[in-house]
Amino acid sequence: MKVTYLTPEGYQRLKEELEYLRTVKRKEVAQRLHEALSEGGELIENSEYEAAKMEQAFVEGRIQELEHLLATAKVIYPSGKNGVVELGSKVTIQEDGMPPETYTIVGPVEADPERGYISHESPLGKALLGKKVGDVVEVRAPAGSFRVKILKVE
Repeated sequence: MKVTYLTPEGYQRLKEELEYLRTVKRKEVAQRLHEALSEGGELIENSEYEAAKMEQAFVEGRIQELEHLLATAKVIYPSGKNGVVELGSKVTIQEDGMPPETYTIVGPVEADPERGYISHESPLGKALLGKKVGDVVEVRAPAGSFRVKILKVE
């Protein structure tokens, strides 16, 4: 079974989403289904009923996905040893001529580059793992290669 790497914050977010879907969203969708059925008419022509059924399928699918992710989760706590980049590390890097950027190395489930979370499976994440402050790292990405210098590891 494949392990799902999550930060403590990511684990908590997924648990909260699962709880919300189970306790709130399921009830909302059930109510929509009930209302659509009570409107009468042919179910074949009832677009509200069809929309509610599709939403129900999405919610149930997401619940199953979250249950699986949490069941296979390994919460990552960076050790902070010797400034070496590892899962959970916050890394400040700089590409030549560009301002410094800070990213947290996470598992693919939590990856959100716009918020500063990159997957350890991404080209940049792979290149940074195991490196330390002062290292210049070659990143081979689909758009081409580039180099970054590691300025800080937390």
